[in-house]
Amino acid sequence: MLYNWLKEIDFAQPLVFAQFAWIPVLIWWYVKKYNQKQATIRVSSIQSFTVSTVKNRFRHLPFILRLLAISSLILALARPQKRNDQSQTQGEGIDIVLCMDVSGSMGSRDILPSRLEVAKEVAAEFIQSRPVDRIGIVIFSGEAFSLVPLTTDKNTLLAQVQSLESRKYLADGTVIGEGLATAVDRLSESSALSKVIILLTDGKEDPPETRLIDPLTALEIAKTKGIRVYTIGMGAMPSTIVERQENTPAPKNPAIDFIDVQLLQNIAEQTGGRYFRAKDKEALQYIYDQIDKLEKSKVDVISFKRYEERFLPFVLAALGFVFLEVLLRMTVFRRFP
Repeated sequence: MLYNWLKEIDFAQPLVFAQFAWIPVLIWWYVKKYNQKQATIRVSSIQSFTVSTVKNRFRHLPFILRLLAISSLILALARPQKRNDQSQTQGEGIDIVLCMDVSGSMGSRDILPSRLEVAKEVAAEFIQSRPVDRIGIVIFSGEAFSLVPLTTDKNTLLAQVQSLESRKYLADGTVIGEGLATAVDRLSESSALSKVIILLTDGKEDPPETRLIDPLTALEIAKTKGIRVYTIGMGAMPSTIVERQENTPAPKNPAIDFIDVQLLQNIAEQTGGRYFRAKDKEALQYIYDQIDKLEKSKVDVISFKRYEERFLPFVLAALGFVFLEVLLRMTVFRRFP
């Protein structure tokens, strides 16, 4: 308990601790003075003169109390303080919507433990790195859904990102256009000077019959609203080329054949963003780092340091030790002439 209390204490005048050097001097002076008062008659034995009483055993107690009083005063003069550090972050943030593909193919394990798990982990790191930005989350598969509106509540965002699972929320399929349009709609009423969408997918447009908006229409809406879109194609590249016999179909690799690179590049270029390819977790982290550098927020961190003086307990302790010493010298250890 005392250790935890001392961890919170700072001393405004630490040089005062040099006064503790007087303590050994006072002890030397006391011992010397005490020895001078002892009898100097030589006898063969002092056993008959030795009397063990409470007063005898505690005869040095008043001096000890005086040392404790002096030590307490030195600690009080060093001005012990409890410091309370507070910081306030403010600035001009950017409104960002993470538009994430949660279709069944995002459960592929070509990027371990899976594409979706890696995407969730890196997205969480990105959210934590943006202290003043409002961030929203849109997910899409066979349909699009706004999971989290624009907010600065990082705990809510992180909790929703961690809860994402393939095929948990939406019908299967891939509607990049509706995902983009939903993200644009989230930003349409934003008053931020900079509005950004980060669209991550591992496939190409594979819409159901109920699709409402195609990718090119969504692109035009984003351009009209002045929203910058960064696109990420996620999937591992093969390390070898598979040879095939004549008249046999080419083997399809979902990491390559099912990413519409041209569409993603078109969306990024026409909105002022960039297209990236994520082949593994390290590449995805690098991409988010690049976006983080491209989209800088103006952040001011104001620090407050509040001090609460804690010298009073030491002053009271010193007064208590002095009072107890005087009381003992006038009663129990009183000397008669």
